[in-house]
Parts: sequence; structure tokens; C-alpha cells
Amino acid sequence: MNAVQIISTARDQLSALTGLRADTVSRVGREGEGWVVEIVMIEVHRIPSTNDILASYHVNLNANGDIVSYLRIHRYKRNEVRG
Repeated sequence: MNAVQIISTARDQLSALTGLRADTVSRVGREGEGWVVEIVMIEVHRIPSTNDILASYHVNLNANGDIVSYLRIHRYKRNEVRG
């Protein structure tokens, strides 16, 4: 699998596991035999969308593209400045 396929698979699987909608991918890379992807998910949708609550998830996938673990690493409002 290439990086584009891994991103698509990771987004779909994480959405299925959490029930949340993926917003963006901030990192993808090889890690050992598998992959690591960091995905920003929309945890709470608000109006206006600048008030959405987002969360970054660190996702580990095996070489076949299956999620083996995930961890929410940060939660924040969309309009917060992050460093």
C-alpha cells in the first residue's frame, strides 16, 4: 500500500471505530513494518464551524493497512492557535 491508500484506509477505519468524521490528515509515515497516521477528527460540530471541537488522533496501522491502535493526543477548538 502507498501513502495515499493508507490515509484513505486510516480515515475510514478511524471514523468507523469512533463514529466521528475526519477533518484532515496532519502526518503520515512508515514506522517499522507498518504506518503511523495523525488524523484530525471533528468531535463536536458547532455553528459557526470555527467553534467546532477537534481532536488529533495518533493511529498505528500494520503493513496491510489495518488499525492496530489509536490514541487521542490533543483536543481543541478549531479557532485556537496551535504551535
